[in-house]
Amino acid sequence: MTSLQLSAKEEMVEKFLDAAARGDVSQVSTLLSLVPSLINQAGYSGWTALMLAARNGHYHVVEALLSHGCDKFSVNGSSQTASDIAKFWGHRHVSNLLGRTDDGCQRVLPGSDLDQQESYFSRETLDRLSGKRTDRVWLEERQSDPDTVYLLFSNLSPMVSCSQEDDGAGGDSKLCRFRYEAVKDLLQKPATVLIFLGVERRRKPPSSSSQTGEGVPEPPAWFAISTDEDAAELLKRCREKSCSFPKTPNRDLLKFTEEEAGVVAQARSVLAWHGRYSFCPTCGSSTRLEEGGYKRSCVNSNCRSLKGVHNTCYPRVDPVVIMLVIHPDGNQCLLGRKKIFPAGMFSCLAGFIEPGETIEEAVRREVEEESGVKVGPVQYVSCQPWPMPSNLMIGCLTVAITTDIKVDENEIEEARWFPRQQVTDSLFRGAPPAFTVPPRQTIAHQLIRHWIGMNSNL
Repeated sequence: MTSLQLSAKEEMVEKFLDAAARGDVSQVSTLLSLVPSLINQAGYSGWTALMLAARNGHYHVVEALLSHGCDKFSVNGSSQTASDIAKFWGHRHVSNLLGRTDDGCQRVLPGSDLDQQESYFSRETLDRLSGKRTDRVWLEERQSDPDTVYLLFSNLSPMVSCSQEDDGAGGDSKLCRFRYEAVKDLLQKPATVLIFLGVERRRKPPSSSSQTGEGVPEPPAWFAISTDEDAAELLKRCREKSCSFPKTPNRDLLKFTEEEAGVVAQARSVLAWHGRYSFCPTCGSSTRLEEGGYKRSCVNSNCRSLKGVHNTCYPRVDPVVIMLVIHPDGNQCLLGRKKIFPAGMFSCLAGFIEPGETIEEAVRREVEEESGVKVGPVQYVSCQPWPMPSNLMIGCLTVAITTDIKVDENEIEEARWFPRQQVTDSLFRGAPPAFTVPPRQTIAHQLIRHWIGMNSNL
């Protein structure tokens, strides 16, 4: 019976992939409505429906798959995304769609990058509805709504369920979602921190008959809960046996889909801030949570933090520059490694922006401090939220004006110039690579890939 079920599943996947490759948007949509789990299923050499549609330039199929929330970051056996494939085969209209760009924007901002992709952790799955954070009545109503979704965090780790794939190896993580009845006791505890994350974005606008909003239910709200209850006790609330709290965030938080990764980044960053600001940095008194979890106010009525706007009252974001340094010959890049990196892995240099410092000056200072290399022009590429605990990684390219390396061993243990071909081999893993680059979910990986793609087809 099991083998028959497996064959039926494989047949359904093959049918779905074939429809995407042929450009049959009707059949793709029908199959997804019947079996939503088909969306990111891969066939031969890791090719998904999105990749096959991109390969053949089927714009409307790509559009439909994106509307259903498919994973744009998936890679095939050659480590190519759907965007890479579309660009290689000359389907610019498809690569623009995958990059969420618009030709009209290009006319207004001619220097913008049409091929820029959103980064992991950056997908805005939820509408944050920041205007509702001060509406206590509305928030309380949504908390008890039976459709509201709650995420449980313990020590900044979300409760997840893990699929077991690849002969028992750990697969992708999926957030455990709870309803009000399952967590209402936690909401009554004084130590519980509750964060309003937003409401689900509507995939389709209301019909013309309901433009006024009458009779149209509000989309489900999402909240994150951090509690001091024992993690083992929290896990008992989950009905699935595979539930756990990740122990290694730098690795385990890279296993979500794009949609859930964005939610995790938002929730974890705000919860981390609450963990560090239980007491007022101005006078030392206790603070209380306000505005749906996006403000902490001092309980001391005489504290000067209650007058005016103070950055200690709101969640902080720490800006970090991360840069790929290009050799003056244009065919080498500078990568470094820290002692904590996995064996053989090299990455882009990075460092915090200091108060009163521009992005450009931070890039120049950090590169020289860490490697001894001086750089000149700096070009912004893209950015990435990084909830470890609450950074914004600002990705740049910069060109070296000196090439001698003198490593600051307090910062990194080694830095080297790597030829373009060696970097390409590492990215696409033809033969065993001489070194490895960070995983595709990181902005360092995307900067390296961006540089490789500037002057060569992928």
